[in-house]
Amino acid sequence: MRRITIVSDFFANEINGGAELVDAEVASLLIKDGKEVYKIKSSALTESYIKEHLSDFYIVSNFVTMSERAKKFLKQTDYVIYEHDHKYLRTRDPSPFEDFKAPDSQIINKDFYSNAIAVLCQSKKHAEVVESNLKTGNIVNLGCSLWSSQEMDLLEKHLDTPKNERYAIIDSDNHVKGKYEAIKYCEKNGLQYDLIATSTYEDFISTLGQYRGIVFLPQVLETFSRVAVEARVLKCQLLTNKNIGASYEKWFKLKGRELLDMVRAKKFEVYKTLSSFIDGKRIEKSQIEGDITVILNMYRRPQNMGMQIKAIKDQTVKPKQVWMWVNQHEDNKKVDKKQFDVDRVFDNNHNWKFYGRFAAALLADTEYVAIFDDDTVPGEKWFENCLSTMETTPGILGSAGVTLEDNIYVKHQRCGWPTKNEQTERVDLVGHAWFFKREWLAHLWREKPFTWDNGEDIQFSYLAQKYGGIQTYCPPHPASDTSLHGSTLGNELGIDSKATSNNNEVGHQQFFTERDLCVQNAIRNGWSTVKEVKL
Repeated sequence: MRRITIVSDFFANEINGGAELVDAEVASLLIKDGKEVYKIKSSALTESYIKEHLSDFYIVSNFVTMSERAKKFLKQTDYVIYEHDHKYLRTRDPSPFEDFKAPDSQIINKDFYSNAIAVLCQSKKHAEVVESNLKTGNIVNLGCSLWSSQEMDLLEKHLDTPKNERYAIIDSDNHVKGKYEAIKYCEKNGLQYDLIATSTYEDFISTLGQYRGIVFLPQVLETFSRVAVEARVLKCQLLTNKNIGASYEKWFKLKGRELLDMVRAKKFEVYKTLSSFIDGKRIEKSQIEGDITVILNMYRRPQNMGMQIKAIKDQTVKPKQVWMWVNQHEDNKKVDKKQFDVDRVFDNNHNWKFYGRFAAALLADTEYVAIFDDDTVPGEKWFENCLSTMETTPGILGSAGVTLEDNIYVKHQRCGWPTKNEQTERVDLVGHAWFFKREWLAHLWREKPFTWDNGEDIQFSYLAQKYGGIQTYCPPHPASDTSLHGSTLGNELGIDSKATSNNNEVGHQQFFTERDLCVQNAIRNGWSTVKEVKL
């Protein structure tokens, strides 16, 4: 059975807030349903934890304290975001903007939301506002918040509490709760009021139930507002503004026992919706099929294969086939290759190094081929980005571009995911992820490689230019949208002892000396570089 990990900034044993109470009830329902549940604070969620628990299903609640590195790695797992406010905005508040639509400059965490299986919102209005700002197509309206059985029993206990003639105002110093605005409203309209504390849930409900009404004027758009619903269950008059998410639901006109019964019923509908995503339901995003064969490379990082395949399958342009090329190594010898959801497996008893996968690509029967290094996980719009780039600047495309400044390889400039380029740039060679027309592969084999041990990226760009007049480009890799990037975890996955340029099997100096010789061989035989480097 799949384990569930709930991630949040705080839990109910630390803060008695609405989000924390909902998270506690989610955990309780999952456990009652026989699920194994683990809780971890956002600040404690690490890359190593996620790598060790890639098969977990993650429910991400509040995540303000989560590191950007953890967000990157979570995108390789199955997760939903249980949204309690508006963490896609820098201010976490859409209310100052017309129709709650914030300018693009205010949007943050878009990739993190987009990559979620679903973003679970708590009211129709909440869902509408999130979708209008993010346009990710994975927004779900749960239609209600969650109360525990004990909380609902307490509400029922105070359904018919006799009322006084005064109004309650929540005594909170949190400015978003609008205490001072509520006080001004009461004084302006001659309403007698009391400030009531929220020390414990039982004390709050028993106290609120005694009042004729409550004046609650939140200063931000409340995703739901549990207190507004509780007031109506307790038959209190609710004086409020348009910032109550629950007020946009059709059932909000109910009150008393009728409303409480609805809340009880909704609880199971909400849980059923959440469970459906845990059990495998997916929101169908718009996806077209491209004439693309993908070749992934398994060598010394087999642990990355699952997240690579997921990223490929999640592309907005779906490839026709996904192949896996396996170079022999002790690190993947005991790996069960049948576990991976791919169409073809080339399981070799020899390490063909860099050129083997390009030889396999000759067997593809599609217009395009996409090849990925084993440390490369693309954003969901990478193929879309490549096809768009092909329309204006057809050529060999890649996620990490290199422009030589001299005939010594180490003297170069980079673009793509390492430095972020807003526009397409012509480069001398690309790596980490290649995208090209299958017919161009013929040029790679027109000359025997200078060495079979290195430089396939140099050789391909050199020979495609020499024999086909084909240039090499790095498509846009904007800093603001990593869904377009050919590699989203380059620093996290690529800089380790298993990198060919940084391991014990091939000396660092030997590796770069070989690349120098490959560059010089190409220039000597007719390669025209961007900066016209000469020997």
